[in-house]
Amino acid sequence: MVNVRTEIIPREEVSLPKTYPIYVAETVGVTLLYQKLHWHDVLEINLIKSGTGYYIINGQRFDFEQGDILLINSNDLHCAYEHSDLIILVITFDVSWFLSDLRYDPNILLPYTEMGRRFTNLLDRTHPSMDLLRMTLLDIQAEHQNKHASYVSVVHANLLRFLAYVNRYFQLDNEAIACHEKVGSFQLDKMRRIISILEEQFAYPWTIEELGELTYLSPSRFSAIFKNAVGSSPLEYLIQIRLENAAKLLETTDRKIVDIAHECGFRSLSNFNRLFKQRTGFSPREARRRLLTK
Repeated sequence: MVNVRTEIIPREEVSLPKTYPIYVAETVGVTLLYQKLHWHDVLEINLIKSGTGYYIINGQRFDFEQGDILLINSNDLHCAYEHSDLIILVITFDVSWFLSDLRYDPNILLPYTEMGRRFTNLLDRTHPSMDLLRMTLLDIQAEHQNKHASYVSVVHANLLRFLAYVNRYFQLDNEAIACHEKVGSFQLDKMRRIISILEEQFAYPWTIEELGELTYLSPSRFSAIFKNAVGSSPLEYLIQIRLENAAKLLETTDRKIVDIAHECGFRSLSNFNRLFKQRTGFSPREARRRLLTK
C-alpha cells in the first residue's frame, strides 16, 4: 500500500485586497479537458451571460442556461462543465466585507449560511425578481470596470442589495428544501480528503478497496458516497485527473507521449490514447498541436 498524507489539504485560498475584497471577471468556456473540482474560502456568485452547461455542487447537478444565477458557498465542492458558448460573470467576495452590516441586518448572509436548508445554489429562473438580480450584478460589473468616483461604495451597496433581494424572494418552502438535500458535511470532509490524495498521487494504481480503507468504509459504501458527493465514480474521477495532468505535460514539455502516459498512471499507450480521445475528441498528438498553437 502506498504511503499517503492523511491530512485534508487546505481549501483553495483566494487573496483579495482588504479594502476592496471582491473579484469580478468574465470567464469564457472551461478548460480543454476538465474543470477540476475545488472549494475555496470566499463566497461566489455566477451569472450565466451566454451558453449552456451544468455545475456539480456537492454531488448535485444543476443544469444552467443564459440568464441563470448560481450561488456557491465557501465550503461547496464544485466544478462547471460546458455544453456550448459558455460565458460566466464570476463575482467572488470575502464575507468580512459584510460583518458590520450584520449588526443592522443579521440575516443578510442567510443565502449562504442557510444554503441547502432554506436556499439552493441555482436560483429559480422563473421568479419575477430575476431581472432585478441580473441588473444588479451587471451594475456591479460596470462599476468595477469603470472605477468612477466612489465605485467601491457603489459595488458594496449593490452587492448588499443583491443579497437582500435573494434573502427576501428566494427562500425555499419545506417541500423544496427536501428536494435539495445535500451530502452531509462529515461525508464531504471524507471525500475532500480522498480527492486531495488522488490529486497528489494520481499515478498510483488505486483500487476501490484501498480508497475505501482510507475512509473506513466498505468499497460499495465508499463508491456510493463518493459518487453522490462528486458526481462521478472514484475511478472516473481519477482518470480525469490523469488526463488533466497529461494535457499539462503535452503543453509544457516535449517529452514523448508514451513517457507522459506512463508518468500519469496509464497502464499502456493504447489505453491512454483511447481515453484521451474519448474525453477530449482529439488524440494526444493532435491536442499537443492545438495547445501549442492556441
